[in-house]
Amino acid sequence: MSQDRVLSKAVLGRQTLLNTVGLILGGSLFVALAAQVSVPMYPVPMTLQTLAILIVGLTYGARLGALTLLAYLAEGAMGLPVFAGGGNGASLVGPTAGFLFGFVPMAYLAGLAAEKGLARGLVGTTVVGAVVTLLVFVPGVAWLSTFIGFETAVQAGMLPFLLGMVVKSAIAAMVVRGGWKAVEAYRAKG
Repeated sequence: MSQDRVLSKAVLGRQTLLNTVGLILGGSLFVALAAQVSVPMYPVPMTLQTLAILIVGLTYGARLGALTLLAYLAEGAMGLPVFAGGGNGASLVGPTAGFLFGFVPMAYLAGLAAEKGLARGLVGTTVVGAVVTLLVFVPGVAWLSTFIGFETAVQAGMLPFLLGMVVKSAIAAMVVRGGWKAVEAYRAKG
């Protein structure tokens, strides 16, 4: 096994400006598409964004994962319909803004865990995914509580999402582990 700890580096090797920009744009598009897979709930919709963000962070690493989510937020701020339900920049000041801004450290921390070797096995990656996703509720619930109060924000903006958080973390772990298995199989042939 190579010393690579981040899947994108294992696949691409040396990072160039072109592949870095491609990864950022591709990753932000992936998150934007995942945001459109939505179960309408009020005030926070249930989407596949956190699954996509975990995959981006775990496969890109801390710096590139965070840059990808910053690009995603910038795309929304420019008016592109990248947020849940086709939302754009207005979402950055609405009830879900805390979650949106919390996505940047979520991707960073998932990537950092991958870089440190904490997110390699299926169980370890699932635990890392659940913990970093759980942390997104801090800014999310804090901001949402300014609109609907703290207790209601916890009940509406966190509790309904906890089971999904674990399931999405396990799915992300399987995707990333599958990616590593494919890399290992390719290297074994070579």
